[in-house]
Amino acid sequence: MSFLKTALAASVATLATTAAHAENWDMPMAYPADNYHTENAQIFVDAVRECSGGDLNITIHAGGSLFKGDEIKRAVQVGEAQIGERLLSAHANENPVFGYDSVPFLATSFEASDKLRDAAKPTLTKVMNAQNMTPLYSVPWPAQGLYFAKEVNSLDDVQGVKFRAYNAATARVAELAGMVPTQIEAAELKQALATGVVSAFISSGSTGVDEKAWEDLTHFYDAKAWLPRNTVFVNSDALAGLSDESRKCLLDEAAKAEARGSETAAKLAGGFLDQLAEGGMTVAEPGEQLAADLQEIGATMTDEWLESAGDDGRAIVDAYRK
Repeated sequence: MSFLKTALAASVATLATTAAHAENWDMPMAYPADNYHTENAQIFVDAVRECSGGDLNITIHAGGSLFKGDEIKRAVQVGEAQIGERLLSAHANENPVFGYDSVPFLATSFEASDKLRDAAKPTLTKVMNAQNMTPLYSVPWPAQGLYFAKEVNSLDDVQGVKFRAYNAATARVAELAGMVPTQIEAAELKQALATGVVSAFISSGSTGVDEKAWEDLTHFYDAKAWLPRNTVFVNSDALAGLSDESRKCLLDEAAKAEARGSETAAKLAGGFLDQLAEGGMTVAEPGEQLAADLQEIGATMTDEWLESAGDDGRAIVDAYRK
C-alpha cells in the first residue's frame, strides 16, 4: 500500500473512531424555537459542541415536538432523552419541592428569584438525584400576572371564570379565587383561548406575547405573584457516561447559560408588557381590592406549601431568608 493510501486509511479510521465515541443527545423543550429560553439553550448546546470538540452533540427539539411538556421529565428520568427542560413546578403534586419557585409573593423580583434558586439548589439536587436526574441550570420567567377577557377589580368579578392552570400552584390560585382551573400545556394554550376552553390565565408577559393574548383577551394585571423557573436537567447515567472533558464542558456552559438566561429575562421583561399594550391589551397594576385579595391567597398558599413540603420546604425558605 502506498504512503498516500496508508495515510488516507488511517485518517478515515480516526474519523470513524471519533464519530463512534461522540455522544449524540436529544433535548426536548416545551416552548417554541424563538422563545428566549429555547434561544438560550441553543447557545448552550452550540457552546458545548464547540468546547467538547464535537464529542458531545445535543439536538434541541422545541415546541413539544419530541415529547410534550408533561412528558419531558419522565423521558429524561428513564433515559428516553438524555437532557431536557421543564417547568418543574408542574410536578409539584409529585413532590412539593418542585414547586419552590411558585410560592406566591415569596420571591417577586429577578434578584430575589436568583437568591431563592440558590437556596433551593441543595434540596432540589437531592430530590432529583434520587430520580436519576441532575439539574444543570435554571432560568426565570418574568413575574407572573393575570390575563382576563374583561376588567377585574376584585375576585368578585371572576367567579366561575374558566382558568388555565399549568401547575398545582396555578390551579390552587384559581380554586381560592373562585375560578375553574383546567390544566393546559403551553403548546395548547392558544387553541384553548381561541375556542373558549379557558378565558383567563396567570403567566408572564413573555407567554402573552408568544400566544398573542390580545387576540383573545383584553386585560393584563401585573401582579408580580412569583417568577417561575424553567430547569434544564440531565439523566444522571448519561452524565456519568461522559468523558471528563465533555462533562466539564457541559457543567461550565450550564453555569454560563444560567447567568445569561437570567440577564436576558430581566432585560426583556418590560418589553413584553409594552408588546401586550401595543397589541391592544390594557396593562395595569392590580387595583387596591384585587391586590388585597391576591395577598390573602398568597398567605394561604404559603402556609399550605410549607406544611406539604415539610422539612425540605422549611430548609429552602430558611436558607432564602438568611
